Amino acid sequence: MATIERVQTGIRVETRILKVLKALAEHKDLTLGDLLEGIVLHAFDGVAPFTPDTLQVIAKLKDIYGLDLSAGDSHCLADSTSEKPKRKKSDV
Repeated sequence: MATIERVQTGIRVETRILKVLKALAEHKDLTLGDLLEGIVLHAFDGVAPFTPDTLQVIAKLKDIYGLDLSAGDSHCLADSTSEKPKRKKSDV
């Protein structure tokens, strides 16, 4: 088993994607971080991270949480206008 160092990070993720990921992690009895690490490591190796059975679970979760985005949407997402603007360090 490899010994690694983990860091706490704050990332922004689309709400429905996060809900599906959290539900999938729960289904797999994993932490969200462990699930994301597994997905990324598979992607870095060019390997699909999910079995056909897991893809069926994901499809159900996407339906439950109303996630209608696909990989084709990944580079053309925009934040809603209702989001509060971030303060710059110079504004503090």
